[in-house]
Amino acid sequence: MLDKGYKRPTARSRELRANATEAERLLWRHLSARRIEGVRFNRQFPIGPFICDFVSRSARLIIEVDGGQHAERSEEDARRAAYLRSQGYRVIRFWNNDVLANIDGVVVRIAEILTDRPSPSPSREREGSAIARPARL
Repeated sequence: MLDKGYKRPTARSRELRANATEAERLLWRHLSARRIEGVRFNRQFPIGPFICDFVSRSARLIIEVDGGQHAERSEEDARRAAYLRSQGYRVIRFWNNDVLANIDGVVVRIAEILTDRPSPSPSREREGSAIARPARL
């Protein structure tokens, strides 16, 4: 639970959206308007003390697009990912150069992850579905 004095970093989120990297802008063109599997994403969305690049709350998926500076921040990124997972999210990461050089592959991977998610409300088993059937000999 967050401290009572915690404020969502709305101004910082707006600033990050206005100053998106080239890779973030490119990926956003593919994520916006529910273009992948009909799933809605938000850009620079705050979750707890962190601002995540792209978040689908319905799919509980966070997509991070990382530049070279993240190679030196692996421990910090691991703590961040652990916190986000504890909030019920799956976190996936792509390098900037992967997004820029292979956007089609990135989009396919995101679609695969989205279609692999469990149903939000699995259907009930029908009455009698648990009845044992005799084994065939």
